[in-house]
Amino acid sequence: MKALFDLVRGPAATTAAAGRWRGLRVVAVDGTLLSVPDSPANLTVFTRQRLGNGTAGYPQLRLVACGTRSVIGAVFGPAVIGELEYARRLAADLRAGMLLLGDRNFAAADLLNHLAATGSDLLVRCKSGRRLPPVARCGDGSFLARLGALTVRVIDAEISITTSQGTRSGHYRLLTTLTDPGTHPAGELIRLYHERWEIETAYAELKSTILGGRVLRARTPAGVEQEVWALLTAYQALRTAMTDATDSIPGTDPDRAGFTTALAAARDQLVLAAGITADTVTDLVGAIGRHVLAHLLPARRIRTKDRIVKRAISKYNARGPSIDRTTYKATISITMLMDNP
Repeated sequence: MKALFDLVRGPAATTAAAGRWRGLRVVAVDGTLLSVPDSPANLTVFTRQRLGNGTAGYPQLRLVACGTRSVIGAVFGPAVIGELEYARRLAADLRAGMLLLGDRNFAAADLLNHLAATGSDLLVRCKSGRRLPPVARCGDGSFLARLGALTVRVIDAEISITTSQGTRSGHYRLLTTLTDPGTHPAGELIRLYHERWEIETAYAELKSTILGGRVLRARTPAGVEQEVWALLTAYQALRTAMTDATDSIPGTDPDRAGFTTALAAARDQLVLAAGITADTVTDLVGAIGRHVLAHLLPARRIRTKDRIVKRAISKYNARGPSIDRTTYKATISITMLMDNP
């Protein structure tokens, strides 16, 4: 199954502008946890995680992947190994010409130096209070600092979102290896960083849409490994079919392709045993693609809600049924902070 995943992994070929910024392929890295059966064999490798309100009911597997919405590379194993160690193992999948986005967990100096050595560029958020003595200042308010042998550009900004309910603001600090403010403007980088959330969407499609929130089925570590590679292969095949479909109509944003629609169409093909005998005419869109194009999602709205986790067993506080589900018209403003220490 891993060999099959290696055949299909990688960014989906598309003529759409999505996934690229100023000649760089934008990718993101992040991790997630999957639950595995608590069989005696699995418990020799995987352990139950301690959470804020107790211990997880099932042993946990940690999956760390990088990609666009397609998966370029993935590593996984026991959850007792942290995300940073798994991220180091993904360095082999990075190349010059990529811009890697990461959250604050990936801002460790050693890791950033290791990833930058691949030739890829980095755009990572860090804690706003982190001490980073400037070695040079840029005209746009950003400044250069050193992380070991690596020179990074530090961008401080206040981001405000305004709706009919008022205005909320937050201080963001980004680190990037793109040190020239003339060729890579700070304002554009701040807006681009929001694309990091696409990998969270990919994990939601894996865990909630394909798995339906269920625990993996394999009761041995070898079976778990096979099942995860199969899960990633199925996801990648669907993501490729979706991109092929949107790419067949020039100007169609790949974000408008619905993963749930693609999955339902694929399952129908299996249940009906359709398409077993190949047609004499090659159909690059196919049955899955036609369903996707017939049920395109509306254009993306501005995100106005905080991230929440609604599972009962979680290290995050669940909000329950009191979530405000109103859709608001919103505007976003970005202010560069010039009074850096």
